[in-house]
Amino acid sequence: MRIDTDEGVHGWGETPAIPTWGGSQMRYGGESPETVLALVRDYLFEAIRGLDPREPRIVHRAMDRVAKGAPYAKAAIDIACYDIAGKSLGVPVHTLLGGKCRDGVRITHSLGLMPIADALEEAQSAVAEGITVFKLKTGIDGERDVELMRQMRAVVGDDVELRVDANEGYPTIAEAVRITLRQQEYGLLLCEQPVSGAHGLAEVARRIGVPVMADESAWTVHDILELHQRGAAECFSCYVTKPGGLWRARQQAEFAAAMGLYHDVGGSIEFGIGTAANLHLGVAAEAAILPSVCPVTTVQGAQGPRIAGVYYLDDLITEPFTFRDGILLCPDGPGLGIEVDQDKLDKYSDESVPV
Repeated sequence: MRIDTDEGVHGWGETPAIPTWGGSQMRYGGESPETVLALVRDYLFEAIRGLDPREPRIVHRAMDRVAKGAPYAKAAIDIACYDIAGKSLGVPVHTLLGGKCRDGVRITHSLGLMPIADALEEAQSAVAEGITVFKLKTGIDGERDVELMRQMRAVVGDDVELRVDANEGYPTIAEAVRITLRQQEYGLLLCEQPVSGAHGLAEVARRIGVPVMADESAWTVHDILELHQRGAAECFSCYVTKPGGLWRARQQAEFAAAMGLYHDVGGSIEFGIGTAANLHLGVAAEAAILPSVCPVTTVQGAQGPRIAGVYYLDDLITEPFTFRDGILLCPDGPGLGIEVDQDKLDKYSDESVPV
């Protein structure tokens, strides 16, 4: 999404809305590209028309008056406003978020629910291209999950970190505990959202020997408070989109840090615009110390990895981000530090709908 100002500055936003993605126990509902478009076009854009994009608190207050929730729709506008603000002030977005704590984000390569042999083959290729940590998707078959962990450790060696993510998949607390304890034998970094809800996470956390990470249970600062009070998670996945944009993601990250929780920067396999926003959050948030699933941008014809962190054959930005020694570096140009290729945007769009 592009927003233009009356001073001739434009900003880009992206939000990978998914109808089936929401909070634990239906606490937060899913959004789709269609619902995002309708909310932005019919409600949110009119609410912010004439406001200063350099004042995110005011922008969010205006959006909240016309729409409850809808974090993904609001995130698209929020990111574009930060891009505009950075460009108008001549500074990168990470400066607006408080400044850089690091130069880039260490990349976690996510391995989906695929046959074990395919996962091992993909992991070997990704390690050869610089990946130092993997997220193993689990939660469908506990015995398969243990065997995947065992074989993956044997293949990648002891220097590569392995984390698991069940996406609330285990049917009971007992099953989640039983499988995780067996996975720990092979050197497990953390266990992400094995069951649904803060109560279930707290029960798992009390019985296993590795940190529990909250994802579906961590959308807002209120969720972080509940996790902390219950002792349900040591860390969480901090998205730009889940809380409603960079403004609230920064609030969530700083509140969590004050509670003693650390985090990665989560995402839903964004293109270059959304990845840029994730990188700016990742380098600016002090407690963002965990490796993150940020796509390593592939721009058709450019040099770069072919497996490590790669999810697309091309991207909408003109230049890929630098990937070095397993780390995706954050751009330092004004705003998000990217340029969007309008020809590619037109080429890959099903339709062009002005907002």
